[in-house]
Amino acid sequence: MKIIDEFKKFAMRGNVIDLAVGIIIGGAFGKIVSSIVADVIMPPIGLLIGGVNFTDLKITIKDPDVAINYGNFLQATFDFIIIAFAVFMLIKLINRVNSKKEEEKPVEKVVSEDVKLLTEIRDLLKNR
Repeated sequence: MKIIDEFKKFAMRGNVIDLAVGIIIGGAFGKIVSSIVADVIMPPIGLLIGGVNFTDLKITIKDPDVAINYGNFLQATFDFIIIAFAVFMLIKLINRVNSKKEEEKPVEKVVSEDVKLLTEIRDLLKNR
């Protein structure tokens, strides 16, 4: 039972739950960006270079079944570049928002123990 309790404590910590949520949202975000690349960005690029559909690009080695599908590789590479750029821009935005929040926070005055003690002594002498 001790191991189960320790596991529950570990699994319910905020970091693990945040990580799980991030992975789920990241997977969904990846699908959206892949669709944007495949369905919105790549068709015009293919049209500009002569009506080529990147996913159809391949080098046939033997028969139609044995081929190197380098078009799929190009598509995945474009997906990765666009997803990486989108994540970079998102992180940049988050950092900007966080830095503004930190600038807005009032700076708390740190008073040492010596200063506190001297202040108490001063106040006691004033009251006499």
